Amino acid sequence: MKITAFVGSPRDGNTKNLTEHALDAAKAAGAETQLIHIGKMSIAPCKACDACKKAGRCIIEDDFQEAEKSLAEAGGIIFASPVYFGTVTAQMKAFMDRTRTLRRKGVLKDKVGGAIAVGASRNGGQETTIRQIHNFFFIQEMAVVSDTKTAHYGGTGVGVAPADAASDEIGIETAKNLGTHVAELTKKLIK
Repeated sequence: MKITAFVGSPRDGNTKNLTEHALDAAKAAGAETQLIHIGKMSIAPCKACDACKKAGRCIIEDDFQEAEKSLAEAGGIIFASPVYFGTVTAQMKAFMDRTRTLRRKGVLKDKVGGAIAVGASRNGGQETTIRQIHNFFFIQEMAVVSDTKTAHYGGTGVGVAPADAASDEIGIETAKNLGTHVAELTKKLIK
């Protein structure tokens, strides 16, 4: 069972930190884990050219193909993004939009998905950002999970400076709970 997390932040900071906590918890629950830092990759936005309908894949050649392969191979998936004006980063959105052929082929159907978001304050748009990630998961026909014990939408952290989330106990707890929940449900669905 493999849990892969996709970090949409363009820097190494709070979002990556909480994602690593989630993956550590997933590993403790018995999962193999992988982190893909799409925020640092070159992934162009979708051009709505419709060439993917004919080709069966996105024809734009960049780092997307590498990340798409990891997405398709994962049993459980975590998307993590800092809050940018109440939603995901442009890097995360470009990645989401480029998965059109995966949707058409049902590649992500019934896989487990969880979300992490980091805002500048405790009520800094994390829930609206997570909602955008959940919407993506729903459209892909995935099973969406929360962070369990604390019943949040997912991992919700606070941070402005790149190391702030390292001392955000609530954010760390929700990220760990999310990682555990993604791993546990993935394990149940694989049996």
